[in-house]
Amino acid sequence: MLSHLRPAIVLMVIFTLLTGLAYPLAMTGIANLLFPAQATGSQVEKDGKVIGSALIGQNFTKPEYFHGRPSATTDTDPNDSTKTIPAPYNASNSSGSNLAPTAKALVDRVKADVEALQAENPGVPVPGDLVTTSASGLDPDISPEAARFQIKRVAKARNLPEATVAALVDSHIEGRLFGLIGEPHVNVLALNMALDAAGK
Repeated sequence: MLSHLRPAIVLMVIFTLLTGLAYPLAMTGIANLLFPAQATGSQVEKDGKVIGSALIGQNFTKPEYFHGRPSATTDTDPNDSTKTIPAPYNASNSSGSNLAPTAKALVDRVKADVEALQAENPGVPVPGDLVTTSASGLDPDISPEAARFQIKRVAKARNLPEATVAALVDSHIEGRLFGLIGEPHVNVLALNMALDAAGK
């Protein structure tokens, strides 16, 4: 019996060390050498201080900033640990809303968002990604249409010509990966940082 157990135990230890320790450490080391920025979370710095990540959205709400997609992430209610509260772009709790398309709460929220956006920019169709959450709740990007929709509000709040803000948007549109994968998009944090820099 022991002659059968010993090889199994030895193999388990060897493969645990290989796949649980050696391989992850090797991949981490290679990633840090080849892609140092991405391996550390694609952190974005301003004046030497980390202010976010290019991969995780932020909850911009002021009128002078471009807003990202709605986020359905939550956190534990500090007053009642059995409940949750909305916590947009909570990276420790990545999730969608899990509401069905016919759920009253979802329908009411989308209607309210559409009405608010239509009041902000009358007569212009509201892009879908400004009123729908992503599956992760952390999407850092919006479509070029969603960015262009917000130009009027941002320009007015910053007292800038709309053409200046539009040029910034156009310069921040990223195309498909390798020209094939994904859709053109605009990173909201990068665009807002460019806005702040232009206003100096």
